[in-house]
Amino acid sequence: MDLLGIGNTLDIFVSSAVQESQLESLANSALSRAIDLYIKEDYEGSIKEFQRSIGLAPASPNSVDAANYMANAYLHLNDTETAVKAYQMAIRLNPSRDDTRIKLGNLYFAQGRYEEAANEYKEAVRINPSPDNFFALGQAYLHTGQINEAEDQFIRVRGLEPEKPNGHYGLGLAYSKRGRYEDAIRQFEKAVQLRNDFYDAYAEIGYAYANLGRMEEAQEMVELLEEKASELADTLSRYMYKVDPPKLMFAYSTSSFNHHLSVNTPVSALDAYLATANTSKVFTMKFQFDKQMDRDSVENALNWRISRAAGSGPGQAYNFAMTIPPSEVTIAPIPEYVTYDSDTLTATVYFTIHQNASADGTIDPSHIEFKFSGQDQFGLKMDSDYDQFTGFYGIA
Repeated sequence: MDLLGIGNTLDIFVSSAVQESQLESLANSALSRAIDLYIKEDYEGSIKEFQRSIGLAPASPNSVDAANYMANAYLHLNDTETAVKAYQMAIRLNPSRDDTRIKLGNLYFAQGRYEEAANEYKEAVRINPSPDNFFALGQAYLHTGQINEAEDQFIRVRGLEPEKPNGHYGLGLAYSKRGRYEDAIRQFEKAVQLRNDFYDAYAEIGYAYANLGRMEEAQEMVELLEEKASELADTLSRYMYKVDPPKLMFAYSTSSFNHHLSVNTPVSALDAYLATANTSKVFTMKFQFDKQMDRDSVENALNWRISRAAGSGPGQAYNFAMTIPPSEVTIAPIPEYVTYDSDTLTATVYFTIHQNASADGTIDPSHIEFKFSGQDQFGLKMDSDYDQFTGFYGIA
């Protein structure tokens, strides 16, 4: 007879331990089945087994892995919100694992929930201040506009892993965010010196060059990437197209206004109809753009100006800067109307020339200047070096 009851208590402990062991064994079996189903892409079936595994032994070290796997299965089923809940469960099961925090942060990041991502990355850094965790936190800070904080994280990465490119790459991203493109390029170049197949860094060099307007150098990055990372090359090329200010390329020879004629050209030489006094004739100038334009902007006649050239270079001024004769006619500064063909990227400007009362009007067609001050489809204003045209000088 056990008067002190020691034997009964020991039996309870032994029974409890046996039961716990049995439950963990069942949990491991469920986890194994779940992984098999996951590999076979039966994600719904695997989720049931992951849930069973966690329910049988929530205190088991394997329960966190089961929850993480379950989150991945939900992601394969495009159920991101339940995947978030699965990661949150994994964190509750073991709050001291930084890898789960990073996975949840990455999911938030992919959803554009950058502040929530930053919170998870901060916890990951607190648990494990590794270079990768600092880098992830820096990336989140970039997207929340906390550029100073982002730079701090990337400086830490660079200090912890000076032989690796991530610190320099991150700093380059931060400098680009500030518009310090020259500094950014130097950091990206250091990154590729440390790892010459760091194609994302090459692409970022291209973006920085594009933002500086140095399109030829940006194009060099496109060509470098075309063989090794074609998707990056394509994305960079598209970005260059977007940020490059629109330009007038040339005027068509099929324009009805003969812009090659020089000083003292009789108005009647432009069209025989103008040989009669006080007559008027509508002429056209057709211009080629280098990219897709905003139709409303191009067809808004107020965005165009027609004037006499006032260039200061040799021969660039109207009438070659000589005294303008009284017979000289003027053209209204705003065209009658403008049409835009988005298929050919061309604008046709319609304007009127009037013959004078004595039918002896003259004009200097080669020094009539056409200028456009509108924008492209992305809202970018015209490149000021390519926004006007004269027959004498061409595009300027």
